[in-house]
Amino acid sequence: MTVSGAAQPGSYLSDFCRLARVEWPANRTLTVVCHGHSVPAGYFKTPDVRTFESYPHLVHQGLKSRFPHAVVNVIVTAIGGESSPSGAERFTRDVLIHKPDVLTLDYGLNDRRCGLEAALKAWKTMIEQALAGDTRVILLTPSPDTSAALTDPADPINLHAVQIRKLAADYRIGLSDSQAAFSESTGTGCPLESLMSQVNHPNHEGHKLIAGRLLQWFT
Repeated sequence: MTVSGAAQPGSYLSDFCRLARVEWPANRTLTVVCHGHSVPAGYFKTPDVRTFESYPHLVHQGLKSRFPHAVVNVIVTAIGGESSPSGAERFTRDVLIHKPDVLTLDYGLNDRRCGLEAALKAWKTMIEQALAGDTRVILLTPSPDTSAALTDPADPINLHAVQIRKLAADYRIGLSDSQAAFSESTGTGCPLESLMSQVNHPNHEGHKLIAGRLLQWFT
């Protein structure tokens, strides 16, 4: 899904991709930080954490395949069970300290607990702090929860997805539409349950969908 006003793949991370092609000894370490809740933290069927099957690691693998001469760190600052207000509280200490070149934010699934208003405030805080540090930001819409009414526009998971898309447009930053990726996959006949390890956590195949959307930005 393309959102009018949001940044576009192919240009938004052009500086990152240019630097990723610089060879030793003129290169430098590039840092991607994945901030959010249990999904980027790697939780599958709780309490099982499968770091190397989760999307931050898959993105890391994808980046190294595309940029074999680059030194790339992918740092996960996600905490299972967390929503965005808590993520914003620790943002300076846990995220900005790494001086990320690229930041991904993935809180929509859990933000149903805190509500749209509190989530909006927290996301804006994190986005603005990151942009002030010259970090490129990519927002993720929620991955599925099979207990939600996923086809109902009024369901909280869909309302948060709409809010996240609008934030990407308002700030002219990146949007990786995980929700759209799952919808497209299930729309072609793939059962949603085959992409999930439990009601609210994707399995390896689900994480591959999320990673695939993110990697479209690193062209």
